Amino acid sequence: MSETALTFDCRGSTLVGVLHRPARPRRRGVLIVVGGGPQYRAGGHRQLVLWSRRMVDQSYAVLRFDYRGMGDSGGQFQGFEQVDDDIRCAVDRFFAEVPELEEVVLWGECDGASAIMFYAYRDRRVRGVVLLNPWARTENLRARAVLRHYYLKRLLEPTFWRKLLTLRFNPLESLRSVLDVVRRSRAKLGTTQITAGNDLSAALPRDLPLPDRMLAGFQRFEGGIMLVMSGRDLIAREFDELVKASPTWEATLRGKDLRRHDLADGDHTFSSAAQRNQVLAWALDWLANPAPAAGRSDA
Repeated sequence: MSETALTFDCRGSTLVGVLHRPARPRRRGVLIVVGGGPQYRAGGHRQLVLWSRRMVDQSYAVLRFDYRGMGDSGGQFQGFEQVDDDIRCAVDRFFAEVPELEEVVLWGECDGASAIMFYAYRDRRVRGVVLLNPWARTENLRARAVLRHYYLKRLLEPTFWRKLLTLRFNPLESLRSVLDVVRRSRAKLGTTQITAGNDLSAALPRDLPLPDRMLAGFQRFEGGIMLVMSGRDLIAREFDELVKASPTWEATLRGKDLRRHDLADGDHTFSSAAQRNQVLAWALDWLANPAPAAGRSDA
């Protein structure tokens, strides 16, 4: 296998990527879409490098790259909701560099997973997506997740009661904070129905709320989906709250070729070797056997 740095154009800006190419590439390759805020192609804890090298050992060609304005790429960062052009240019270069490819899987974490769902249905070469703790944050969703998965949990912890009894925090101020979270959590979660029209490859309106754009992306995407959710991650809980509150979301995900894994001890970035290796094991199995698994796999 080889690792090669390469550059390619995106609307007049030079993007930088690293191609991992096995000696005999499979027909399916993996394009990594960076997410998680100000990250670049190496990823947090260099996990994107480590995952790529393990996948190429299994004969999957992998390309990881920097968006415009991030890492070593030129231009201005457009924000994760406006990187369709960056992803398309990376897919184009990936297929040009590895002519054995017939299809590609997009792999992304956090807002990289969200960016994937805005793009994947628009490119027929994309036949699968790997989504790790997708970002769907709104003020309402964050409040719901904090209330259910932080405050209620805190009530069961002895340290909370010790601090309360010893007056180590201001109970009135804490109460005001809790009431504010309750107020925000009660706001209604609406779902905008998007009329697709005849052009299913059209970009989604950018003035739509983030969860609605993501829902439309899921509805339009026809390939396989692998979803990995961390047990110790508020962002993952926000996504679950979104799905739980919406029959439309639940029906959409039920109707998809979707395999979900829950990593009970996982944090947002899969920061330990054990977490990283478990995600990779699930992914390699899914890449080689894309048919949906029965039920849900938890660890």
